[in-house]
Amino acid sequence: MPSPNSRRPNERIKRKYLDFQRLALGRSDASISATAEALHRFEHYTSHRDFKRFHIEQAKGFRDHLAKAENARTGEKLSAATVTSTLTALKRFFAWLAMEPGYRRVLTPADADYFTPTTRDARIASARRERPVPSLEQVRAVLERMPTGTDIEKRDRTLIAFLILTGARDGALITFKMKHLDVAAGRLEQDAREVATKRAKTFTTFFFPVGDDIKAIVAEWVRFLRTEKLWGENDPLFPATETAADPARGFHAVGVARQHWSSAGPVRKIVRAAFEAAGLPYANPHSFRNTLVQLAYKLQLPPEAFKAWSQNLGHEDALTTFTSYGTLPVHRQGEVMRGIGEGREIGSEEIAAAIAALAKMSRF
Repeated sequence: MPSPNSRRPNERIKRKYLDFQRLALGRSDASISATAEALHRFEHYTSHRDFKRFHIEQAKGFRDHLAKAENARTGEKLSAATVTSTLTALKRFFAWLAMEPGYRRVLTPADADYFTPTTRDARIASARRERPVPSLEQVRAVLERMPTGTDIEKRDRTLIAFLILTGARDGALITFKMKHLDVAAGRLEQDAREVATKRAKTFTTFFFPVGDDIKAIVAEWVRFLRTEKLWGENDPLFPATETAADPARGFHAVGVARQHWSSAGPVRKIVRAAFEAAGLPYANPHSFRNTLVQLAYKLQLPPEAFKAWSQNLGHEDALTTFTSYGTLPVHRQGEVMRGIGEGREIGSEEIAAAIAALAKMSRF
């Protein structure tokens, strides 16, 4: 068993690399944690051997080890996604390490290539699989069934209405303040200085045309916070749950606290519970963005309108909206294909022209 002193060189260089990912590359905490876990797996396999003693045979052996390894919880073999993400993280680390002083003599950037996942695993890991995407009608049905008797119930219902009205990400939602939302103008300011937007991007979102009834839910919540709770501009738009101790019941919810949630976990729990209560498949908060792109298809938006729709989601490139959120559900794919065969859908020339126009617009 290596002594603590023998592990210090690895610990220092790992810490330097994780800081590089966080500060120089702007990686998220989740991404950095995944990298740290990959390094832990590899070090466990090599019995924490100093990285300066790395040899490509270690990479080869580790790949074989991962192919046979089992998930500690399920007892099943590691998924292709886990194997691919682990090897990819190690490949990036050793490519970086080969350029660091003290390691250049023993490592070359080509050594990192031995961590490349197999083509088969990479394809399986990156394959798109259909996930539940709620229709606008389903979201509205969930909202109709949600109770509003308490402050917490009002907040939870508004949270779901807000997700479909703005397409906001759950990580951003928990950081919005009252001042970021202008209900009268139908406008949401996603200011990265105060809002946890993806890649710290600042942009403006205007309400999506999902119905006055949904907008009214959000408007009523804002009115409630301002006039009944007397909250101000810097108070949270979606406050955390306030709890209190009870000798008989332990800690229990008593209302909403004048503070933000510390993570988006409660948002996902609220959405899950609401869909289950309505007897519908669980749709995570992020899937609401897919719902909005499906709505754009139904509206048959011209290129300029689709570009505005795309910007509303925070995308600089309209093709990102197509590729990341525009996958059709299998049933709709079948309807479109049958329609093409029967001459009911738009022709290939029109499709090509529309995509070309969007590609041209995305460059501006």
